Amino acid sequence: MKKNNILILSAGRRVELLQDCRREAARFADGIKVLATDLNPALSAACRVADGAFAVPPVAAEDYIDSIYRLAVREQVGLIIPTIDTELAKLAAARSRFAADGIHIAVSDLPLVAQCRDKRQTATLFASFGIDSPKIYARDNLPLPCFAKPYDGSRAIGAKRIDTAAELTPDLLADEKMMFCQLIDLEHEFAEFTVDMYYDRQGRLKCAVPRERLEVRNGEVSKGITRKNTLYAALLEKMSTVPGARGCLTAQFFCRRNDALFYGVEINPRFGGGFPLTYAAGGNYLNWLIQEYLYDTDVPFYGQWEDKLMMLRYDAKVLVHEHD
Repeated sequence: MKKNNILILSAGRRVELLQDCRREAARFADGIKVLATDLNPALSAACRVADGAFAVPPVAAEDYIDSIYRLAVREQVGLIIPTIDTELAKLAAARSRFAADGIHIAVSDLPLVAQCRDKRQTATLFASFGIDSPKIYARDNLPLPCFAKPYDGSRAIGAKRIDTAAELTPDLLADEKMMFCQLIDLEHEFAEFTVDMYYDRQGRLKCAVPRERLEVRNGEVSKGITRKNTLYAALLEKMSTVPGARGCLTAQFFCRRNDALFYGVEINPRFGGGFPLTYAAGGNYLNWLIQEYLYDTDVPFYGQWEDKLMMLRYDAKVLVHEHD
């Protein structure tokens, strides 16, 4: 029996991603099911809209990968899509084990994942493409103001602006996970962009959709707009090939408003929370993943996505009747 079901890991609140994936799966004639995992599927809104949902151990558990593998084999899964940073390295390390059984994990190679997880190494990665990043300062010689953030953080957790010497507490300076960077003026001079970039199995860029972050809530974009701007043109040239890249990479940039200057800030080698805007604009990454990994079909470059499409998010609900 052909393994053609899709498994979305750590689904949590990603209802739109599940719905969009099911919509694309339905375009194929093989009855593809879109399944999901979570620590507690009964309390996951995304799991409630999947074709099937399964409980798995925490990512940090020793048997996490084994549990995903057994589930994938049992449920005839051919494509696994990760969604959170902490599972990427484990999945990348296990990719060949899954591939031997015809199960494809849409995850970049382990060295690239490691570079993206450590934002200090990400700056070096950007430099290899000819892209500048905000300066990283030595903690014993910090100019003020500056910006502090964990080098392996996500969703802006733990990130803070430092304006005075009093804010440089001994605990903050002693925290080995904190890095101190050049402060970028996002209120006036610069705008913040997230770019959803799709790379095929050979690490070739097939689509890039820059989204200006107009408003952010809890580290995730709540209002955004697509922009086919100078950043877009630069990335098509500078990051046309990324060795080891695979599937969706979500990269963050700071772009100066009055010229073409921009800085590369971070890369998350997974789907980002704002991907539904890219999908609505025509960046059909989910369909392309299905074509590449379930049907062994190459995908062409796509640049006809909708420019200046704005997304205004709001809270919605999933109702579960007679739940104990």
